[in-house]
Amino acid sequence: MFFDEITVQLTAGKGGDGCMSFRREKYIPEGGPNGGDGGRGGNITLVCDHNVGDLTKYHFKNHYKAKNGEPGRGSEQYGHYGDSIELPLPAGTIVYDVKTGRQVAELLEEGQKVELLRGGKGGLGNIHFKSSVNQTPRKSTPGELGEEGEFRLELKTMADVGLVGFPNAGKSSLLNAITDAHPKTAAYPFTTLFPNVGVIHFPDYYSRLYIADIPGLIVGASENRGLGHRFLRHIERCPILIFILDMAGEDGRDPLKDYENLLNELNLYDPALLEKPHIVAANKMDEEAAVENLKRFKKKHKILVQPISCLAEEGLEDLKNTLWKMVKEPLQ
Repeated sequence: MFFDEITVQLTAGKGGDGCMSFRREKYIPEGGPNGGDGGRGGNITLVCDHNVGDLTKYHFKNHYKAKNGEPGRGSEQYGHYGDSIELPLPAGTIVYDVKTGRQVAELLEEGQKVELLRGGKGGLGNIHFKSSVNQTPRKSTPGELGEEGEFRLELKTMADVGLVGFPNAGKSSLLNAITDAHPKTAAYPFTTLFPNVGVIHFPDYYSRLYIADIPGLIVGASENRGLGHRFLRHIERCPILIFILDMAGEDGRDPLKDYENLLNELNLYDPALLEKPHIVAANKMDEEAAVENLKRFKKKHKILVQPISCLAEEGLEDLKNTLWKMVKEPLQ
């Protein structure tokens, strides 16, 4: 299973209580206070980790509590700090406070750390309350409670390129053909139920692109029909989009209408998505009907079209080179 939205309950550690204690030593008739402070409670920190792919871990365990600080002891011994917790999260995770709805963190870069909740301060021992008028203070303070809260974790896939298309257009087949990912493919819609990210490796063994197969959209996705918003949010972070179309028009589809519907759904969800550079991958060009449909498409839409056939493995190298130029040349 793939989980891209989870709610967790997090609690930082309580501070240890301060100690009330007095010196009791031979030959020292008037021993003063010597109670130490309690240790601070453990914090809860979020860590961006590229080895984590989704939020599955937090589906099976969604309540985390850091350790409490130790109480102070006599002989002016201070309590140890409570152990903190680091929670690894995938890049692209946004954290919201459930109570306020406010975004409190966003993890984008490997190794990035966000201290989300602080542990409570340790209480004061009675050594702090001695004064000229109170030589034997019988006072100490308890440790403070740690911060706590309920948080919603929402993952937006991070990749260089996002594949957008209707079910059965060939997105998973394309990902299989040009990357090291192996998503499920079959001759029926909605074989992909969650985003898959693959890597395109280039001949120099150094250059690579990350490409995400976003589950198939349907008309009305912008209104959250099907799993609309859950799918659409995964393309928000992709700087380049590929609209993959079934140019053969199988199952009675019209590739021109499909393209217009895809543009409309993205515009309704977030008009900024249409400002991203994008190309069209005209799939199934090994079919006879695809040739005529491609002519119609180019006549109506002035957009870069890359003819491909995932089945016949045609046009794939040209597509990979086009993507490399689109992603890398603006950065040079």
